[in-house]
Amino acid sequence: MVLDIQQHREDIPPTPPPTDIWSDEPELESYRHLKQLILLLTCLERLWSDRQDFFAAVNMSVYYSTEQLKSRDFRGPDFFVVLDTERKERKSWVVWGENGKYPNLIIEILSDSTAGNDRGSKKQLYQNIWRSPEYFWFHPYTLEFCGFKRNPTVYEEIAPNNQGWLWSDELQLYLGIFDEQLRFFTSAGELVLTPDEAEAQALQRATEAETRITQVEARVTEVEAKVTETEAKVTEAEAKVTAAEAKAEAERQRAENLLQRLRDLGIEPEDE
Repeated sequence: MVLDIQQHREDIPPTPPPTDIWSDEPELESYRHLKQLILLLTCLERLWSDRQDFFAAVNMSVYYSTEQLKSRDFRGPDFFVVLDTERKERKSWVVWGENGKYPNLIIEILSDSTAGNDRGSKKQLYQNIWRSPEYFWFHPYTLEFCGFKRNPTVYEEIAPNNQGWLWSDELQLYLGIFDEQLRFFTSAGELVLTPDEAEAQALQRATEAETRITQVEARVTEVEAKVTETEAKVTEAEAKVTAAEAKAEAERQRAENLLQRLRDLGIEPEDE
């Protein structure tokens, strides 16, 4: 009977690990860390607003093994992007529930308490276990900024361009420091704006356009006034010409009348 029970237990398939797991990350170090992460997320989501093939998150747990789940040894990047996946809300990123997909790009926001791990153990984890193609870190106070590309099995540091920006093949964007914050830039060098910045820029352009329209309208009014003035002068000149012609005609008629009177008196004027 004991053997039968044991055999029955062996026939039962193992229970699959859960996939609907809440994120379990510590609080962020400072308000500046929070602002930086919100900035990265909102800029990318606005830029890719028409795309449905990515997932971006901040301060979210990534569950990559059942052993990690049991040990509660959670590793959550400050910011990460997964490509070629469904864009939808998630409680956490569970690798075994996402067809084995790991983040394509990771950004850690350094702090005094985490910088050692971010430069050491986390970098090794992302390189060797997750095999994430790109890894960046940025310190919001010291402005330390560095990026790595996995080529082909180890991270190699990405060389900056003339502006000090680092190119991301995964995002097809530059990452660089602007106004003491880490920002995205397009391949053409344009700053990727937040929704508020884009709205403000659109408003500014609309205001500038209205100003230009007002200036053009004022110029048109000025030209029209000059045209009207010129037309008035032309009309006045034409009136003077008409008056002069009328006077000349009157003088000619008077002269002819005088000549006729002389002829009537038998006086023939001498030809000039």
